[in-house]
Amino acid sequence: MRMNNTKTVLLVVIVALIVSLIGAKIFSGSTSSNQDVLTKVLDKGEIKIGYVINPPSLIKNPNTGQLSGIYYDAVEQLGKNLGLKINWAEETGWGTMVEGLGVGRYDMVVGGIWPSATRARRANFSVPLYFSTVGVYTKPGDNRFSDLNRINNKNIIIAVVDGEMSSIIASTSFPNAKLLSLPQDTQLSQLLLSIKTGKADLTFVEKIIAEEFLANNPNSVQNIVPNNPIRSFGNTIVVPKNQSGFEGMINTAIGELVNSGVADELVKKYEKYPDSFYPVSKPYNPSR
Repeated sequence: MRMNNTKTVLLVVIVALIVSLIGAKIFSGSTSSNQDVLTKVLDKGEIKIGYVINPPSLIKNPNTGQLSGIYYDAVEQLGKNLGLKINWAEETGWGTMVEGLGVGRYDMVVGGIWPSATRARRANFSVPLYFSTVGVYTKPGDNRFSDLNRINNKNIIIAVVDGEMSSIIASTSFPNAKLLSLPQDTQLSQLLLSIKTGKADLTFVEKIIAEEFLANNPNSVQNIVPNNPIRSFGNTIVVPKNQSGFEGMINTAIGELVNSGVADELVKKYEKYPDSFYPVSKPYNPSR
């Protein structure tokens, strides 16, 4: 009987030790997780980039595969300022970019990405490099939506790209409307083509996308809210949740690009149509 009691006590001690070790591991992980990505990046000397093709924020030459654009140049300069190599590791899409970030396929996502509450559940966003506005585009002469609430109707079709901001605007602001959903790797100009061809009643795109489309398709679409955009967004980098050290480093580096004037220079370099983008306000007013 004494032997059995001894075995029981020993078993209890072993179980308690295992539980204690597991708890310590979990606790240790929770307290050090904020430094994981930063430590990895500094140890390797590089930042792995997942990127979304989104001209002119990020452009990919279809023949050579060479990347360019506002955010390409900005991130390359950011890397130089930080003394880190930039590894453009993986092209991703609007609907999968956050998943890849969450499992560590890359350290951040680049492409001039707009923050939203939906995306913020699983990722954080850097400070913006510049700002964009979003219009509501219909066929010319379509005056049904002087009151935007009329969009929220089961007889109205909105063209959207899966996972892209057009789909988020549609689902959050006009949940009763029907969706013409295009795959997440669809070029955003196809949203406007859907309006031109009558497949949908309206869509939501930023000004520069519409200006480029209109240059090739004159008088094919109209922005019905030219002076009152349906959304305004900062163009940001997506960073992992609970990585304050890494996020802080990226924010500081972006702030340096903004305050030194580099961000404005890059916008001017790639801004084909005037006033397509808006600069970040300076943190002070030098006039007295």
